[in-house]
Amino acid sequence: MSYLFRQLLLGLLWVYRHLISPLTPASCRYTPTCSAYAVQAIHKYGPWRGGQLALRRISRCHPWGGSGYDPVP
Repeated sequence: MSYLFRQLLLGLLWVYRHLISPLTPASCRYTPTCSAYAVQAIHKYGPWRGGQLALRRISRCHPWGGSGYDPVP
């Protein structure tokens, strides 16, 4: 079940990165980008913990949040 959920999340991220993101202006505050961070976190920690890390990272992406280099722990 975890494998299917992992593949689903990675598929959704692929769709975002290749079909949706190119249509919007670049505005990411972090390196790596939030979508690249999510892919790395899911590969490293699996869909549950990696998804939590990705959501935490996305929640910090606002005008008063941080910026700069923020790798997957």
